[in-house]
Amino acid sequence: MTESELRQTIVTLLCDIAPEIDPAQILPDVSFREQLDIDSMDFQNLMIALNKRTGVDVPERDYPKMTTLNGAVSYLLPRLPPT
Repeated sequence: MTESELRQTIVTLLCDIAPEIDPAQILPDVSFREQLDIDSMDFQNLMIALNKRTGVDVPERDYPKMTTLNGAVSYLLPRLPPT
């Protein structure tokens, strides 16, 4: 998975969790919770969906690294299983 594909995957999963989101309006360096008004359960659902889609297990202690689009991409990209 390329960086672009990963970024699109995250945006798609966010839109699945919160359908009212306009994907074009997601700012890459602003917290998902701030800009998308998702709660902790939505965030947990995002982590589960990302694990299923990418195969990367994100431990709870690393959740703070996953709070923005750029942060999530930076965290997940080097951990993706080889294709």
